[in-house]
Amino acid sequence: MPSPVPLERFLPRELSPSVELRAYSSSPLVLSRKGGSDGRERRMPPRLAWCSINWSEVSLLEPLGAGGFGHVYRATYRGETVAVKKVKRSAKNRLASRRSFWAELNVAQLPRHENLVRVLAAGPCGPEDPDSLGAVIMEYTGSCTLHHAIYSHQNPGMASGEDGQPWEFGTGAASCLSYARDVARGLTFLHSHSIVHLDLKPANVLLAQHGIYTCCKIGDFGCSLRLQHREARVQPAEACEIGGTYTHRAPELLRGLPPTRKSDIYSFAITLWQMVSRETPFTGGERQCVLYAVVAYHLRPPLTGPAFRSPGAPGASFKGIIERCWGAKPEERPGAKQLLEELNSIHEPRLHGPHFGL
Repeated sequence: MPSPVPLERFLPRELSPSVELRAYSSSPLVLSRKGGSDGRERRMPPRLAWCSINWSEVSLLEPLGAGGFGHVYRATYRGETVAVKKVKRSAKNRLASRRSFWAELNVAQLPRHENLVRVLAAGPCGPEDPDSLGAVIMEYTGSCTLHHAIYSHQNPGMASGEDGQPWEFGTGAASCLSYARDVARGLTFLHSHSIVHLDLKPANVLLAQHGIYTCCKIGDFGCSLRLQHREARVQPAEACEIGGTYTHRAPELLRGLPPTRKSDIYSFAITLWQMVSRETPFTGGERQCVLYAVVAYHLRPPLTGPAFRSPGAPGASFKGIIERCWGAKPEERPGAKQLLEELNSIHEPRLHGPHFGL
C-alpha cells in the first residue's frame, strides 16, 4: 500500500499574492518596504483590496477558540458583531500557514449562501501583532458548533448562541435530518463553484439560531482548494499537502492521491454517522493504525449501534446513505447534489423514535 504521505501543492493563481510560489522568508502580504514599525508596508494585493480590513474599526472582545494555524475571537467591526480569525506564523512550516490564510479566501468572492460562513474582510495584521500572518473577518453565528450539538449530553452548557444565552439544541431525528440537509446544501454550493472543503467535520459546522429555526453553516476553509476549470481533480501542477482531520479524511487522500469533490462526501459520511450515533469515530486506536486500516482494510465506524441495528430504528433511514458516501472508491460515492436529493426524499415521520439523533 502506498504510504499515506501528503503531497505538496501551490495556491490557485487567481488567489495567489505572487506568481512566485516558493517558500518565503517573510509574509506574502509584504509588498513594499515603506512605513510600519518593521520598515514594511502590509497590504492586500489589488485584486483583493475590496475586502481589506480597517483595523481602527476592529475591537476584539473575547477568544472563541484556537486551532492548528490560529485563534478565533468574537469582535466588533464597523458596529457589527463578527468573528476574527488570526492566522499565526508557523516557524516550523511557514508555507503551510501562508496557504491556510489564502485558502480561507477561496470563498470570499462567492455569492452569499445561507449554509456557508460569510467572509466579510481579510488582510494582514498590524505591526503590533508580529506573530500573526493575517486575519479574516467572518460573520458571527455564536460559539456553538455541530460538535457541541452532538456531544452536548456529555458537556451540558458548553456553548452559547449569537446573543450569548445558553444554547437549546434540537432533539430527535428530525433535527439530525435538518442539519444533514443544511450541510449537503453547503457542499452542493461549494462544489458547484469548484471548491472542495477538505476538512468537513462537526467542529467546522457552525449553528446559527434564528428564532425557532437552527441553520448549519460550513466554516473554516483553511484546508480548502479551488479545482481547475470545474474538473473533478486538482491538477498535478497544483498537487497539495492535504490537511484536515485524519478521522474524517478520505482513503484516497491518505494514499496521497489528489482530492476530488467526492473527498468531501466521505467526510460528510463520518459527520452524519456522528450525528446519528452521538459517538466519536475510531476511538481507542493509534493514529497510524487507523490510517492503515481505513485504506487497506476499509475500516469504518460501526453501523451496529442502537440507532442502526433494528430495521425499524430511525437510523436505518441513514444507514444506506452513510455506506454509499464512505465507499472506498470515490467514483461510487454520490455527488453532493445527489446526496441532497436523497436526504430530501426522507420523510420526517419515518424518523421519530427513541434514543436517536441530536
